[in-house]
Amino acid sequence: MASGSPSSSPDTATGSGTDPARPDTGEPLGGAGSDSDSDLGLSKFDCSAMEVGDRLEGEELEREFESAADRVKDLIQTASRDQLLYLYARYKQVKVGKCNTPKPGFFDFEGQRKWQAWKQLGDMDQEQAMQEYISCVNILDPEGSTKVIPENLFLIHILILNRCREEMIREEDKDIFDYCRDNNIEYITNAITCQNVDVNIRDDEGRALLHWACDRGHKEMVSLLLQLKAEINIQDDEGQTALHYASACEFVEIVDLLLKSGADPTITDQEGCLPEEVTDSRAISLLLRGYTTSKG
Repeated sequence: MASGSPSSSPDTATGSGTDPARPDTGEPLGGAGSDSDSDLGLSKFDCSAMEVGDRLEGEELEREFESAADRVKDLIQTASRDQLLYLYARYKQVKVGKCNTPKPGFFDFEGQRKWQAWKQLGDMDQEQAMQEYISCVNILDPEGSTKVIPENLFLIHILILNRCREEMIREEDKDIFDYCRDNNIEYITNAITCQNVDVNIRDDEGRALLHWACDRGHKEMVSLLLQLKAEINIQDDEGQTALHYASACEFVEIVDLLLKSGADPTITDQEGCLPEEVTDSRAISLLLRGYTTSKG
């Protein structure tokens, strides 16, 4: 996706997309030259700070990890893209191991961010990745945690998350794209129906409101924009459609909605990639393939 686009979607770590509304500024992750957790405001959740008795092992660790992964889909609307990226990298480390894929192309900014987050984990072992993943989810969703978080570790995490929240845009500085990212249905409805704002208005990189709604996983916003006659196959400056965004961020329900509403799965971006080729989700791949076959 274009610079400023999130995650997406860290497999189940994002809900897929993520994958994971994120309270962010829409600016590139961590700024220019950022290539570490600390640079992204994600100082590593130091699981080594936990007492030995607090660390999970074996089947208990695996169960807690899978439980945490299931809970992430409920955090997509509140976690920042940096936090989702943090989770994405550790999820991939657990499921695949050390990063084993080539760096995405120059214009695939979203792919590059996901790749870099995973790559920098190096040889981190599976257990450590699971511990850090669980720790992060428990902080983002303390009520869903089945474990008591040590007080000192909890304070460390709160400080880190507060730093991320401080990057949120002030209300008076927001534009229509920010309100779309925030999933503000009332504002968007009023802007388009009462203030005559073009539903297909684009930002500086050619992304329309529909792109951002798909990128953030806002299904209700996507439905609204389509009802307001948003151009479903509109392409950004990189040639990517809303279907590319929803597929890359792995939001299955939005991909299904777009396809049923007439989105064209055969449109390629400037690098020649179909929506099917920008996703790691098997469910989305099969869905897109089915529509592509029927279209052909």
